[in-house]
This record gives sequence, C-alpha cells and structure tokens, in this order.
Amino acid sequence: MFDWLQSISDYLVFNAFGLSRDSHLAEAIHFFIYDSIKILLLLFVVVFIMGIINSYFPIERVRNYLTSRRLYGLEYLMASLFGTVTPFCSCSSVPLFIGFVSGGIPLGVTFSFLITSPLVNEVAVGLFIGLFGFKTTLIYVVSGVLLGTLAGIILQAFGLEKYLTPWVKEILAKAQKEQTTFIQEQQDFKQRLPVIWHEAIKIIKGILPYLLIGIAVGGLMHGYVPEGFFEKYMGKDNWFAVPVSTLLAVPMYSNASGILPVVQVLVAKGIPLGTAIAFMMGVVGLSLPEAMLLKKVMTWKLIAIFFGTVTVCIIISGYLFNLIL
Repeated sequence: MFDWLQSISDYLVFNAFGLSRDSHLAEAIHFFIYDSIKILLLLFVVVFIMGIINSYFPIERVRNYLTSRRLYGLEYLMASLFGTVTPFCSCSSVPLFIGFVSGGIPLGVTFSFLITSPLVNEVAVGLFIGLFGFKTTLIYVVSGVLLGTLAGIILQAFGLEKYLTPWVKEILAKAQKEQTTFIQEQQDFKQRLPVIWHEAIKIIKGILPYLLIGIAVGGLMHGYVPEGFFEKYMGKDNWFAVPVSTLLAVPMYSNASGILPVVQVLVAKGIPLGTAIAFMMGVVGLSLPEAMLLKKVMTWKLIAIFFGTVTVCIIISGYLFNLIL
C-alpha cells in the first residue's frame, strides 16, 4: 500500500542525503521521513471523515441526551463511545469533563468519557491501522471502550460525589437544564464543508508538534537502541513488565499521535504488544498535567481513586492483550 512512500524515503535518505544504508543515522532519518508522511496522510483522511460525523453529532446534544433520559446503565457505554469520536488528549478532555459534571451528568458517566476520549479517537485509530493493522486496531478500540465503560461503572458505585470540590457542588446545586438550538441542523453538507475542513486542519496543526516529536524519538530509538535492550526490562518473560510499564508512564505526558510511533519501535524491538500498549495507555490516559487540571473539580482523594482504578484496568488490559495477540 505504501510501496511508493518506501521508494521516496529510500531516494531521499540514500541518494539525496547520500547516507550509508548501514549507518544508524540513515535508519533513524528513514524512519522519520517514512512514518511522518504515512501517519499525516492517514490522520488527515480519518480526521476529515470524523469531522463530517461530528458535524451531525454535536457535543451539546449528547450532554442534553445523557441528562434528560434514564438509560438503565447504557449511559456509561454511550459516554465511552462518545469519547471515541472526540479528538482530545487527556488534558483537552478535562474542560469538557467539567462541562459534563456541571451539566448534571452522573460522575461515573463523565469518567467513562474522560477515560476513553484520549485513548480511543480518530487519531489513535488512524495511527493504529497504519502501524499495526485492522485486527489489532479493532481489539484495541473494543478494549478501550470496555475499559472506559467498566471503570465508569466501578467509580459510580463508590459514591464519590462527596469528593467533588465545593466549586462543582455549588454549580450542581444551581444546575438547570439548558435548551440548545442546533443551528447546524439548518445547514446542508455544502455549507458545513468549509467548517469541517477548517476543524480538520486545526486538529492536525494542534497535534503536529506531538506527532513529529514522537516520530523523532521513535526514529532515534529505531536507529540507535541496540537489539535486546528493552527485552531485558519489558520482555514477555518478566511477569511484572506490564504494571511497571504502566506506572512508569504516569509521570510522562503525550497524546496518541506522539506516543504511538514510540510504541511501534518498542514492539519492533521485541516488547510484547500488550506491554507496549499498557505503557501507551498510561502515558495518554494518565498524566500529572491531567491531575492538576482535575484539581479544579476533584479533591486529591478522588483523583487518587480515579487514577488507581484506571491504572488497574490498564494493567489488566495489558495482560489480556499479551494473551490475545
């Protein structure tokens, strides 16, 4: 599918730049050029298609739907599925999470959204298809949605509303249902297209720095890290590799576009896919910047419970991935 891109990368690295095929620098640059072009093409297509879907599926409607109907538990799954069509990293999801809580949506339901949104979205799906194929992508998407749904149900069962900050409690006490008019419904597709195009370009520009940094790191790892280096600490023979990888990821911060090229290199170096994905989930879904933003709506105890629950779910997912793939 990308043979033409392989030829372009080969020409640039070995002919235009004149680098030796055996050099580490050539391997690193070749990885960077090839993956940058491939991932950007995939991302633009997927983001544009999802922009069309999102234009017919506005966030305000979802919030109103979840607050005005009794869905008998399906709201957790719906919130998790909604998280898959929002192109946000964990920190970008927090403002919307605050809006959901302020709008009266149950806390567990908002957690389902907050967990799934950075893990599974059009960016992550586009990258996964390009890097690991459709089968692995499907398993990842299903597991991400189930993780968000299950964690939301568990957190709701704890009755954690008492650990919200006074600021949120005050808003909830005064919350009233808001009626939203959907101007977009009066527009045809031709009228929406410029807005969709603008949003797609905006999203690509927003994630481009993370993407290029992630690919650059992946390229350096691909070119310079010797074979067997990672297996020593994160290999399949180490039963504790999944929890260690997850915990090590928490202090880091990136979005899916930035960390997936690194995951690709980890897998290429011999790390089990489940372990590498658990590391990615920890980086994308749990981060210190996210915790600082959540402090506006949660006490530290609630943040700790949230992080702990999601960490356990990620570790379980990592082990299951290693068994399945």
